[in-house]
Amino acid sequence: MKSLVLESYHKDHNAKLVDYAGFKMPIQYLGVKSEHYHVRKHVGVFDVSHMGEILVSGPESELFLENCTTNDISKLAIGNVQYSCFTNINGGTVDDLLVYKIDLNEFMLVVNASNIAKDFKWLSSINNFDCQIINESDETSLLAIQGPESQKLLFDLGLENIYNLKYYNFYKTSIGKLNNVLVSRTGYTGEIGFEIYVKNKDIEYLWNKIFSVKSNLKPIGLAARDTLRLEMGYCLYGNELSETISPIEANLSWIVSKNKKFIGSKEAFKKNKRKLIGLELLERGIARNGYEVYDDKKDLIGVVTSGTMSPSLEKSIAIAIVNIQKLDKTKNLFVSIRKKFIKAKKINYPFYEKK
Repeated sequence: MKSLVLESYHKDHNAKLVDYAGFKMPIQYLGVKSEHYHVRKHVGVFDVSHMGEILVSGPESELFLENCTTNDISKLAIGNVQYSCFTNINGGTVDDLLVYKIDLNEFMLVVNASNIAKDFKWLSSINNFDCQIINESDETSLLAIQGPESQKLLFDLGLENIYNLKYYNFYKTSIGKLNNVLVSRTGYTGEIGFEIYVKNKDIEYLWNKIFSVKSNLKPIGLAARDTLRLEMGYCLYGNELSETISPIEANLSWIVSKNKKFIGSKEAFKKNKRKLIGLELLERGIARNGYEVYDDKKDLIGVVTSGTMSPSLEKSIAIAIVNIQKLDKTKNLFVSIRKKFIKAKKINYPFYEKK
């Protein structure tokens, strides 16, 4: 089990550490609800150094990525970030990822921690192009600064241009004695936020530098990260996306280009029989991953992929993948919880929207 560089710092903040994707990760510090509210109202920092960073560079790097990602790489300018997916030959999702265009023929792929080895092996196996693929995950650390006060925090840290950084863009800058720090306006919470990439050797300095700024900053664990992303309806790989769930089925058609061919493109666009929907439970209970969803005839029509009691809404919400035809024929939905049918209704997500 790998330890994050900042493990001792997490322990100093009373973090509860758990095993996740081969890492010891801070699941919470002082409580999921309080951490969740703090990000919605103020600013929190997540140590997400378990995420993977894979560099693709060379004369044909863009051609290579056009072949293996679902989104249109040609739209990217230097300094842009793009949300995308890898799909297999059956149209299922190998992984979802962020693509950073670092330079003309250089890209950074940020992939899920649980898929680093799988993604790197798969990318290497399909590389018939003039480009290099380097896995820099073990040398890279990542902090996510999220919340409505995140811009002010980073401005006070010395990032004078932070208010000019547009959504899904990045730039390289200096923070204190650190040079060539990559700062992007991205995140997984639904709040305005930023992500900062540095070398492992620099992460302790960055952590201390950020906490030296007078602010409402608090460390936030993975549990609150999950409730925050679920309120927004964001996909989590292994739940809403998998090798057997396509981006189209996951309502991600907006990141699947119809203007190019990519691995699995033909299968990805086949008429899908399933889709993700949002649920609100109308009776007491929490729908968890794997719980079954039934129609008004008590026929099985799908399964819950993620569910929680929403701290912001104080309601039980869930995402489920269901049969489209059966869904269209039913008026009532039920989630089976401990052998009881709990009434639910279909609702659109994001479940939470800022006023």
